[in-house]
Amino acid sequence: MTDASDQRLPSTAQAGPLSYAIFSLARAHRGYAAGLLRELGLHPGQELLLMQLMDRDGQTQSELLESVGLDHSTVSKSLRRMQEAGLVAREQAPHDRRATLVRLTEKGRAMREPIERMWATLEDTTHRDLDSEQVRAFIVTALTIERSIRASWPVVDQ
Repeated sequence: MTDASDQRLPSTAQAGPLSYAIFSLARAHRGYAAGLLRELGLHPGQELLLMQLMDRDGQTQSELLESVGLDHSTVSKSLRRMQEAGLVAREQAPHDRRATLVRLTEKGRAMREPIERMWATLEDTTHRDLDSEQVRAFIVTALTIERSIRASWPVVDQ
């Protein structure tokens, strides 16, 4: 296994080796996950929407926006593609004609097991060379870094 110090940083990232490592990790993880999702016929982010609907079907588009932390245009585009693929159906909410409810179709509900397998594969690959203590320490560290970054965001961006 190579040491983190073996990684050659671009000169412009010398002041941020931890941030560059996080960026590189996120890019690799996201790329691998995107490949697994493609095998399921999904685009990145669609699995997050499906997972939210599997836990609580019939959410409004606004509720889905809040739960997945994606921007409005990304969620709208994803839901349109998912509807075209027969995974979800959208309808006006009876309690508020301005709101749109999103419901899983049978095809969407059938994605539960493939998505669970995808996450298991991603998890197995991610911690293949780590022991349980390293995994625990990484999770604690990652959550600490996330809290620090979120605390620094301007209120309008959250």
